[in-house]
Amino acid sequence: MAAYLGRHPQIFMPVAKELLYFGSDLETRRRRPTPAEYLALFSGADGARRIGEASAGYLYSERAPAEILAFKPSADILIMLRDPIEMMQSYHAQQLYMAQEDLEDLETALEAEADRARGRRIPPGATAPYGLQYRRMARFAPNVARYLDAFGESHVHIVLYDDLRADAAAAYAEVVRFLGCDPSFVPDLPVVNARKGVRSPRLQRLVRNPPAILGSVGRLLPMSARVRLRKALYGLNTRRADQSPISDELRARLRAEFAPDVRELSTLIHRDLSSWLPHETHPQPA
Repeated sequence: MAAYLGRHPQIFMPVAKELLYFGSDLETRRRRPTPAEYLALFSGADGARRIGEASAGYLYSERAPAEILAFKPSADILIMLRDPIEMMQSYHAQQLYMAQEDLEDLETALEAEADRARGRRIPPGATAPYGLQYRRMARFAPNVARYLDAFGESHVHIVLYDDLRADAAAAYAEVVRFLGCDPSFVPDLPVVNARKGVRSPRLQRLVRNPPAILGSVGRLLPMSARVRLRKALYGLNTRRADQSPISDELRARLRAEFAPDVRELSTLIHRDLSSWLPHETHPQPA
């Protein structure tokens, strides 16, 4: 959605994502942007009607809603949600791709959460250890509630990935309308962030966590230039990959585990989320 919005002539989105300018409670091992660096990312807005940025990490932060509200009281919030089991699969794959995760099996990574919450078994290249708590990230209800409480329902728009997948143009138009921009402009909406793998894990770790001397040289460049260079290197090191399957048994356990959160979320956002709940079986008539 961030990529789609950036193509609208009335909306400006910087090239950088996951800036973590807000969310001071999220543990990160990378340097956060300074206020000047953060504002410089929007210098190319050129009078755009709406200006935004995309950081999924803000959803999992307990402090981010209040920090964003203090920074921009009139801000509008976009939140995209998907089936929590699909989300964990996709996010685990992304963490592997970004050299943040070293456990290739999702079930093994879930079993490691307790140790990782205590600071153990953290991969050397992980710059955001909070992202290894997959269950925490997939429990959406309390996270969404914080934004609804801070900004009010009229300033929070929820997009379900199911809707985007079913009709990308319609979901996009709803978001643009919410932002007060022209919904008649619909750019090409190709699939982005498809499942990816890396050609060289070593190169991926080097790009993600460069040696100190390279990092010092890189900081001489503007943040937007650093982001573009990093994306180009990621692109050269990317290959297509299939979705890693999970067992039916694990899927069923996770469905049952997340059912209370899904029901709470359904009430919060006034949407039927029954497709995210355990599939009950009924006896067949004789």
